[in-house]
Amino acid sequence: MTRWIGFFLAIIFGIAAGLYYGWVLSPVEYVDTTPDTLRIDYKTDFALMVAEIYRSDDDIEAAARRLAQLGDDPPLNLLQQALEYALQAGYGQTDLNLLTHLRGGLQTWNPPDPSSSGEIPAPTGESAP
Repeated sequence: MTRWIGFFLAIIFGIAAGLYYGWVLSPVEYVDTTPDTLRIDYKTDFALMVAEIYRSDDDIEAAARRLAQLGDDPPLNLLQQALEYALQAGYGQTDLNLLTHLRGGLQTWNPPDPSSSGEIPAPTGESAP
């Protein structure tokens, strides 16, 4: 019987030592992460901050650039995901109005065509004959 008690004490001590090491002595520290790694609740808060800035400066291109930091999807899709989460999470009507106002701006926004900017496209690596 004492053999089992020693076994379980060793297991408990090992778990406690591992937790102490992982949480106190050497916790994980994330440095220089990007907004696309955030959870959906934080992405929604980020989108809400973008919507507040958009309300004050009415610059849809800057808002789209800011929203593009949340992932590879188009800014309108990213905002729609944030708006859906905000509805589920019970955000206030003022916040929902801000997000809806930004969505309306993105729906009418025409992103600039990079080919019409007059810039010469970068070489693709293929040589001309």
